[in-house]
Amino acid sequence: MTSVDLRPLTPLDAPSVLALNAADVELVSPMDAARYDYLCGVASIADAVEVDGRFAGFVLVMASGAAYDSENFAWFTREVTEPFGYLDRIILAPSCRRLGVGGRVYDDVEGRVAASGRALMCLEVNVDPPNEPSLAFHRRRGYAEVGRLGEQGHVVALMTTSLSGQYG
Repeated sequence: MTSVDLRPLTPLDAPSVLALNAADVELVSPMDAARYDYLCGVASIADAVEVDGRFAGFVLVMASGAAYDSENFAWFTREVTEPFGYLDRIILAPSCRRLGVGGRVYDDVEGRVAASGRALMCLEVNVDPPNEPSLAFHRRRGYAEVGRLGEQGHVVALMTTSLSGQYG
């Protein structure tokens, strides 16, 4: 069985995080060192994902009410009345994909968001161009589309799932 652990990101993780982010930048927002520091500063969860003791990815979650400058986060802030966690991004090394690592990270993160008193988990997934593996993964986990943002060539589906009942 593969060991999957989460631990807080540190400045020493920045090069690995930036490299993973750059490799998947068509699916996530760009990030440089200053943005990394900013995101870690506003995140309620800023964790490294370790698989068998090695850095294998990262996850960033913002709590409702955070001073976060994302247009997608702002949409949820306007439209969602319940306290929520917003999964800004999760990126795993290609060698760790399709092995159940993502599901284990989500179980951990969603559990912590629920334990903090937040009823919903919110996120967005690209639909133009479509990120079919991510859409399928999130639908299997119970996420449903509640809106869309963007313009042709870069549209995201805004999705939520209820955490009460799963973790409460």
